Amino acid sequence: MQEPEFDFRAAVNAVSDVVQNRPRPLREFDQIWMKTGDMVLQSEFVARWANGKNVAFVGDGDAISVCVAYLQRRGIVTYGPQHITVFDFDERICHAVERFADAERLTTLDATLYNCLDAFPQLGAFDAFYTNPPWGASNDGESVKVFMQRGMEATGYRGEGLVVIGDDPGLAWTQQVSAGVQRFALTSGFAIERLMPRLHSYHLDDNPELRSCNILVRALPGTTPPRGSQNISDPARLANFYGRGNAPRVRYVRELARVDYGKAHESEYELELLPDAES
Repeated sequence: MQEPEFDFRAAVNAVSDVVQNRPRPLREFDQIWMKTGDMVLQSEFVARWANGKNVAFVGDGDAISVCVAYLQRRGIVTYGPQHITVFDFDERICHAVERFADAERLTTLDATLYNCLDAFPQLGAFDAFYTNPPWGASNDGESVKVFMQRGMEATGYRGEGLVVIGDDPGLAWTQQVSAGVQRFALTSGFAIERLMPRLHSYHLDDNPELRSCNILVRALPGTTPPRGSQNISDPARLANFYGRGNAPRVRYVRELARVDYGKAHESEYELELLPDAES
């Protein structure tokens, strides 16, 4: 696939608008945000990969969904998804998506509050899914598989998927998770189309060199959805879901107050007045 040319400066400036709108990560839920330069490259790639498709983002703290829609709306790329729906259990993320979409008239973008432990609400309604889930360092990738399962359900086990997971040859767990994720895709009826190693960097204090990769999957012809309840409650799958000893106990993260992320919050500073201004 030949990479089309695009105005990188304009793309960086557009993505910086999205970053200004992005809520701060909650580390207790393994939220870490991708760095801006890599967001630009990832967003352009996703726009090409998902061109003309109806896409479900199963979680999207990075706000790649917003970047893709915004780049297309601004004419920085001339391709992209027909529509994007973000499914996230963090209301701050959903509201940030909705506010940005409203402000910038992104009619191809919306968000739904959703916890991946619950049955997926729109089975088979999408052509493709995208997910950058908790990377499963402490649970052999089970958290990744849960998010992938929801993405597969979103496509009715007929479409394509893009999964972002940790990738570092020096860390055995990333290689083990990658192997397990690929096996899970195959046993679920999805072929591995492409693996793009060590692409993305993150704002991660305890391991700033850790990167992630893209794994692209596609449903094999004749793949059928599994039968039975799709609620996920198996303790073996949920143990260490968000890190060691951190099983899910929260259904939704609620937004207490609207925050303008582009401006300093009043709790971060105080004003010391000049003497003449105190009287």
